[in-house]
Amino acid sequence: MADTHSHGAASGTGWGRIDKAWLASGMILAVLLLADTGQFTETLIFAARALGNTLPIIAFAVLAIGYLKATGAETTIAKAFEGNEVQMVVMAALLGGLSPFCSCEVIPFIAALLAVGTPISAVMAFWLASPLMDPAMFIVTAGALGVDFAVAKAVAAVALGLFGGFVTMAAKGSPIFADPLREKPQVGGCCGVKKPFAGKPEWRFWTMPERRETFRAAVLENAVFLLKWLVLAYLIESLMLAYVPADWIAGILGGTGPMPVIMGAVVGAPAYLNGYAAVQLVDGLLAQGMAPGAAMSFVIAGGVTCIPAAVAVWALVKPRVFAAYAGLAVVGALLAGFAWGAVAGVV
Repeated sequence: MADTHSHGAASGTGWGRIDKAWLASGMILAVLLLADTGQFTETLIFAARALGNTLPIIAFAVLAIGYLKATGAETTIAKAFEGNEVQMVVMAALLGGLSPFCSCEVIPFIAALLAVGTPISAVMAFWLASPLMDPAMFIVTAGALGVDFAVAKAVAAVALGLFGGFVTMAAKGSPIFADPLREKPQVGGCCGVKKPFAGKPEWRFWTMPERRETFRAAVLENAVFLLKWLVLAYLIESLMLAYVPADWIAGILGGTGPMPVIMGAVVGAPAYLNGYAAVQLVDGLLAQGMAPGAAMSFVIAGGVTCIPAAVAVWALVKPRVFAAYAGLAVVGALLAGFAWGAVAGVV
């Protein structure tokens, strides 16, 4: 489950109503127009061409999201948390990366699971896997970075969930995971979420007017969301290619050995804008000399520790559990980076 909702356009007046992604894109173009007219034109052409090439992928992605939302397929995710603990961890990791939840929708869902006694190990598996991949993210990643990288990231998402879930299961008797919930966890969300576990999937959603409306709203919302973040990402990618020396990127994130992978994870956590924007940024960084293993550690560490995903965890559990979540994410990102670097023949 990668984040597929905007968190920047808060309701209200003034500054809160300005979408920060569109604002950033406008500021980039304004500065270029004033400071470097030639590059302004080049950046517009680059972004327009890249967006045109991506439009079929965007269309498929938003239609897939709309279908998942309209059918109510996300309600089936609860079935992953049935059975014995080992089975729950495995199913939570497998389904976490496929669910159509946005990061804030995870909050009431997980709160409900924890309230009914779901083991923290299964919750941890779902939490770690869910921000990294969903069907739309897979399509966008495959289009920009190749099917091999998209498949590897999906495998890494599931593997990270399994790793975190089983480590948590082994340590569940330790003080770290004892009484994990905050006294009054926040269960609200910014996406107008519905009650977890309510209803059942309706695969022929077009026969029901309210579900057709859900499909229309989801397609429109996510089309705007993807467009604004991809526009910003393409603008930044163009600036990186124009102004950031390839030797500088290659010197920090390129080459062989463990250091590029470590630096990818270190840089990825604070630099991550959004899962979809990150795909295009990584594409630009790879063109500048970034090592494949560093690219993988960047997207894994950044995806799990990005603000929406981290807030979903922080809102529900005590700081020591959150620290375990972050630590497992970083370790998993490094392992994924080393593995992908080895497969790519770099490390």
